Amino acid sequence: MAGTGDNPQAGDGDDHAPRARLMQEVADQMDAIESDFGDGFEIGRVITIVEVTGPDGNVGIRVRAGQLPWVSLGMLEWAKKSLEAAAG
Repeated sequence: MAGTGDNPQAGDGDDHAPRARLMQEVADQMDAIESDFGDGFEIGRVITIVEVTGPDGNVGIRVRAGQLPWVSLGMLEWAKKSLEAAAG
């Protein structure tokens, strides 16, 4: 998966293309989904979490979730447990 590790810019040749970087992350995720699920799948709810560093060096987090907050929190808890299990 792209963007793993402590340095999200590692190997990223163009730090001035944030839209292209985010689009590449989405494309990589779509490739992984297609690889795992084949044809005939549907995309359900989506949450995006993006770390954004401003020109002043301040870092913020942007979260976008198009469902009820308690649904989003449940998805995030599931994701947290999945990551913890994968880290072993």
